[in-house]
Amino acid sequence: MVGVLKVNLLLPENHSLKGKRGVLKRIQARVANRFNVSVTECGDQDLWQSAVLGFGLIGTHKEIVEKTLNKIVDFVDEIGLAQVADSDIEFFYC
Repeated sequence: MVGVLKVNLLLPENHSLKGKRGVLKRIQARVANRFNVSVTECGDQDLWQSAVLGFGLIGTHKEIVEKTLNKIVDFVDEIGLAQVADSDIEFFYC
């Protein structure tokens, strides 16, 4: 089973695409290191103060995958580099 998490972020203090990329790289690195998940920017690439990050996780038990993805949302929010505006989890069964 594959769990996919989409997180919409707000970066109100950001004033350039270069600054946005720096913030996103720090978030991506911290999450990938802590949770061992795949991370990519998957939306709002041309906007300075908005971003969408996608996280992918493969597991055998839906409950564990869902719990881990929810922990990722909390962790991104706790980092404080960006505000979590919304998140959505989808599951795909193989």
